[in-house]
Amino acid sequence: MNTETTPSNASIYQQLRSHLAELKLTAAAEALPGLLDEADTAGWSTTETLARIMSVEVDQAAARKLAGRLRFANLPTESRLENFNLDYAKGIDRSLLNELGTCRWIDTATNVLLIGPPGVGKTHLAAGLGRAAVEAGYRVYFTSAAELAARCHKAALEGRWSSTMRYYSGPTLLVIDELGYLALPGEAASALFQVINQRYLKTSIVITTNRPVGSWGEILGDTTVAAAMLDRLLHRSVVLNLDGESYRLRNHYDAAEQLRKATTGTPANLLT
Repeated sequence: MNTETTPSNASIYQQLRSHLAELKLTAAAEALPGLLDEADTAGWSTTETLARIMSVEVDQAAARKLAGRLRFANLPTESRLENFNLDYAKGIDRSLLNELGTCRWIDTATNVLLIGPPGVGKTHLAAGLGRAAVEAGYRVYFTSAAELAARCHKAALEGRWSSTMRYYSGPTLLVIDELGYLALPGEAASALFQVINQRYLKTSIVITTNRPVGSWGEILGDTTVAAAMLDRLLHRSVVLNLDGESYRLRNHYDAAEQLRKATTGTPANLLT
């Protein structure tokens, strides 16, 4: 492609750039000079040059959409599934983690329950599942059980119950973290059930909890509602029972060990 600067070529170039800007294809407009120079050097055809120009805009649009989905998702950390340390977590293996990372379970409205004591990585896994889903193009929202209950309670008092239920039923994946960690108000059972019921067999839920499913009636203060909730969650689900030493305590012990070695030269387990 000949890009020699002549009055005619300059006019066509300015017209093309103006058209791109008018169509709000700003990324393509900004990349145009460099791409035309590269096209001339590499001998691209007109079709290939056009494809390269459009791909810049498509990539930029995809990046904007991804950024928007990440903002909406409200993920608490930048945790990824591939960074999860399986050496300290019993109840999950790499092949299962890789399968969950494909997000195919979301297409069948399957739920994931992550059950285990504090510190074994449940929130890391939940956030990692959420991020994988966002990057795969799904709409995701992350919340704690306490926050969901409080928001639903406020909505009921203000007459916004229906709109709040639509808000929680909208995302393709809803992540509810820390069920059972904090005492929930009496209306929490009703709110959680309504959210789960509206999503039942339509969209997916990830729940993290430190309590076995048999004690959910105690958590929610209503065994009937807890049973109905579990019936819907477990109908189509993957349940991961995680176990292991808290990584927070493990990190604390490791740091203490390093400090003792640095200051005394004696391993921590030999100090009294």
